[in-house]
Amino acid sequence: MATMLDILAIMRRLPHRYPFLLIDRILTMVPGESIVALKNVTMNEPFFQGHFPAQPVMPGVLIVEAMAQAGGVLASESRGPEQAGAIIYFMGMDHVRFRRPVVPGDQLIIEARVLKMRSKVAKMAGRALVEDQLVAEAELMASFGESADSA
Repeated sequence: MATMLDILAIMRRLPHRYPFLLIDRILTMVPGESIVALKNVTMNEPFFQGHFPAQPVMPGVLIVEAMAQAGGVLASESRGPEQAGAIIYFMGMDHVRFRRPVVPGDQLIIEARVLKMRSKVAKMAGRALVEDQLVAEAELMASFGESADSA
């Protein structure tokens, strides 16, 4: 069954906070399979002050981080309640490609799907789109740490 999550539900699943929480809403999620998240890109983002003042462009590394955060929510939900609270560490990326700039006013749609899910490691394929146009893609890997409760 597909699930939708608001920002408060995302914050219960990820340790990230402003200004580094880069997803605003989960539009759909099927645990163990896929997720679609939303990031509203606004001129208020702190990185636009320096990247670049005369022509603001969202840094590519932050687009990849947004994909990783969406993948983190998916991995968190895919592992089940017994693993709730386990921190997820971004550990690698392959086949990263940027296709076009993301600018203020864009609505970034982030998709991730599970390629492999093991007890300690997950691998996902991520894509970012604006108005159905591919802006970035990558394969992402993460490892699972201990839950905050068991530390």
